[in-house]
Amino acid sequence: MSIPETKARAGDAMSPASEMKTALAAFVSDFKDFQDVINAKLQKQDERLTMLDRKNMTFAARPVLSAANEEAPHQKAIDAYIRTGDDDGLRGLELDGKSMSTAVNSDGGYLVDPQTSATINSVLHSTASIRSIATVVNVEATSYDVIVDHGDMGSGWSSETAAMTETQTPQIDRISIPLHELSALPKASQRLLDDSAFDIEGWLAGKIADKFARAEAAAFVAGDGMDKPMGFLSHPSVDNDAWTWGNLGYIATEVPGGLGNPDKLVEVVYALGAEYRANATFVMNSKTAGEIRKVKDAEGRFLWSDGLAAGEPARLLGYPVLIAEDMPDIADGADAIAFGDFAAGYTVAERPDLRILRDPFSAKPNVLFYATKRVGGDVSDFKAIKLLKFAAS
Repeated sequence: MSIPETKARAGDAMSPASEMKTALAAFVSDFKDFQDVINAKLQKQDERLTMLDRKNMTFAARPVLSAANEEAPHQKAIDAYIRTGDDDGLRGLELDGKSMSTAVNSDGGYLVDPQTSATINSVLHSTASIRSIATVVNVEATSYDVIVDHGDMGSGWSSETAAMTETQTPQIDRISIPLHELSALPKASQRLLDDSAFDIEGWLAGKIADKFARAEAAAFVAGDGMDKPMGFLSHPSVDNDAWTWGNLGYIATEVPGGLGNPDKLVEVVYALGAEYRANATFVMNSKTAGEIRKVKDAEGRFLWSDGLAAGEPARLLGYPVLIAEDMPDIADGADAIAFGDFAAGYTVAERPDLRILRDPFSAKPNVLFYATKRVGGDVSDFKAIKLLKFAAS
């Protein structure tokens, strides 16, 4: 951009002020043209970005809308069934070949929607139960078999000239874990069900999860295996020096109904095989924990240490502690403390589906909801769990 020259004609005389005014007017005109060109380019760029943003938003939204449309029929149908007993929507899903898994099973009851089922499973996994440290498997059958190899397959060194010796055959054992029906029977008033603003599915999921969690926790510790899981404390226990498969080995304290020498805790730790110690956990109830956290070593240091961050478990001798309230209190002859790798030592088997049946007749004017799932549990490796038995008087 250049400032135009002003030439005076012969005989004319321009003052310096007039020359400056003419030059300034030309400069302003050129700058305005330049600004118009820049604004036009910026406007085109903004339009291009807006079109790209719209395309990206459209593409990102499609999978979410698709997923919502997939789950909406089941969720809407189960909500209608819970509130009013209208099962037409669920029966329609039953007739749909793509949704046969949502049908009525032979025992009666409808599968709840995936969101509610996931909520219940999440609560079960987060509760202070043996489930949280055990191995959990989903099965479609009525039982789950665990194959246990009691020893390593034989091996040996060989050379080109030496004769090969026959290796030992491993001993294989099979543990069958049957699945049992776990049920809950929460109750709601019809007025509550008629309130459309009330989250009935969330409320129902919370009630069912609470009942299931408490029943499971008790069974995994002391269940007798009759129509319920087999608890690990229900198996026979023997002195660890005389341990055999099918029993749990224990270390006995020297004081009736008390710990006495704190070194007994160390003995329990090293009674467990080295291959299990790295993933081992102490299990006890709150009353026992209150006594054990007072224990000090010979130099006056506490053996118990609280978690360093929120959500971390307390530790005893460096190993995490699970507070399971169904463990027995400290008493004469009680197996009040367990220590082991429960991921190897205990297996929980369950069917992933959860079913619910509405009963508006048995508790009028309230409505009962009969919720069921199938779950089993048992010791899967008797070497992986050790007990601290408090001596009897």
